Amino acid sequence: MADSKEGRGDIHIYSGIDDLKTELAEYISDLSEKSVKERGFFSIALSGRSVVNFIRKLTGTPYMITVDWSKWHVFFADERAVAKSHPESNYKLAKDEFLSKVPIPSSHVCSINDNVEVGIAAQEYQFAIRQHVKSHRVAASVCTDCPRFDLVLLELGPDGHVASLFPGHTALCVAHDWVTHIVDSPRPPPERITFTLPVINSACNVAIVAVGDDKADAVRFAVGHTTGGNVDWEDYESADADSSPARLVDLMDGKLVWFLDSCAASNLN
Repeated sequence: MADSKEGRGDIHIYSGIDDLKTELAEYISDLSEKSVKERGFFSIALSGRSVVNFIRKLTGTPYMITVDWSKWHVFFADERAVAKSHPESNYKLAKDEFLSKVPIPSSHVCSINDNVEVGIAAQEYQFAIRQHVKSHRVAASVCTDCPRFDLVLLELGPDGHVASLFPGHTALCVAHDWVTHIVDSPRPPPERITFTLPVINSACNVAIVAVGDDKADAVRFAVGHTTGGNVDWEDYESADADSSPARLVDLMDGKLVWFLDSCAASNLN
């Protein structure tokens, strides 16, 4: 690790991407062990195309032996409304590069229905998550009517977006649903499903990964400024349309950790 800085959450800066991947794998392994000991399960939500590549070290030594993969329950914090076999599918990427290489039971992977229109798929995914909460495979937040994932793993976009929550989009203002959908993503494909801010902010842990010079301004804005405390739960409906979505990640009762390479962190003071 090259450096650590103060800001919103714990900020870890690495001189190289390989070092970042190594520490991220260890971080996830430690959270998994802690969650399994405390609850008997580990619930993780994946988001972003690059996130899967960042966690591939988990498929090697020593994690294939030390991690209790049978206790993992995997979700998707966002997904493109395409067939699961489509190259743009987050599920396909996760399956090809990670899920097929670790012994997580297929029944423990909660993917989004690709056979219905995007609005119905979002509703169905919310219902599926509710069933996991009822069965205690996913914890429930004591602060909100939301699931409390053990870890939500996000990638920061150059524009500050996380999951499929983009700057200025009305999806940022969804306050009462766990999952929502959009049909006008500024990045293709246009139709997507995404966790809402209340669900992300109810997590036990959120890790945001950013690498590259093109993320430097987004990192500076999201990390170098504070909202002055937790985002008011009632303020989601009036969220600043120009705010960086990553800046609105402000956990109610959890821990936020940033994994940055030196390029992404280059504009931090």
